[in-house]
Amino acid sequence: MTTSAVRVTRAEYCVIACAEAWRDDGEVLASPMGLIPSVGARLARRTFSPDLLLTDGEAMLVGADGEPEGWLPYRRHLAMVTGGRRHVMMGASQIDRFGNQNISCVGAWERPSRQLLGVRGAPVNTLNNPVSYWVPKHSTRVFVPKVDMICGVGYDSAAAAGPSATRYHRIPRVVSDLGVFDFATPDHAMRLVSLHPGVTLEEVRAATAFELAGCDEAAYTREPTAEELRLIREVIDPDGLRDREVAR
Repeated sequence: MTTSAVRVTRAEYCVIACAEAWRDDGEVLASPMGLIPSVGARLARRTFSPDLLLTDGEAMLVGADGEPEGWLPYRRHLAMVTGGRRHVMMGASQIDRFGNQNISCVGAWERPSRQLLGVRGAPVNTLNNPVSYWVPKHSTRVFVPKVDMICGVGYDSAAAAGPSATRYHRIPRVVSDLGVFDFATPDHAMRLVSLHPGVTLEEVRAATAFELAGCDEAAYTREPTAEELRLIREVIDPDGLRDREVAR
């Protein structure tokens, strides 16, 4: 049986949606955080974004097959980070209507109900290079009207801080297990771009705690090509680990 004869899983639509985040980026450093974004970045490199730079997460640039192809000293990495030559795909414990992201704590800062990862590099990432987000479980606990703490800087917060914050600030897309979103609206409010096949508009609305723009124009996430499916299933993720992150 060929790969194209097997139905496309939700996880594979998510991989395709993540890969599309790096389309037309050119020679920039892809920094995917999480399994499905990593599969997506490697797929983009092997197909429509051959100039994309991948890293082993430590000190080496790697080829599409994961083999080291160059040294990435920390000073060079910092230069790329501060000049817009890197496109990160981070996670989000909370994300709001204007793209502010929280990975630090839930609840009031003075006495949070839950401690998370901490701010880490989110502010620097979002102010100095494009940052997309991956959310494996779309819910009203994640897609909130206002984040409890701003870690990753959203469009409204960047605008309030002035030109120094907006120079490289850009959030190309948010990918969840339900669909794809961006901020291509006049006020940079989150817009629904596409539903993953099998997902309804009602599901997305019920799982989002604020009103989304673009609901009447949303399409479906594109189908993977036969070659993309082969690469995902036989080359990049032959053990099917993607289905552990999004099992549908």
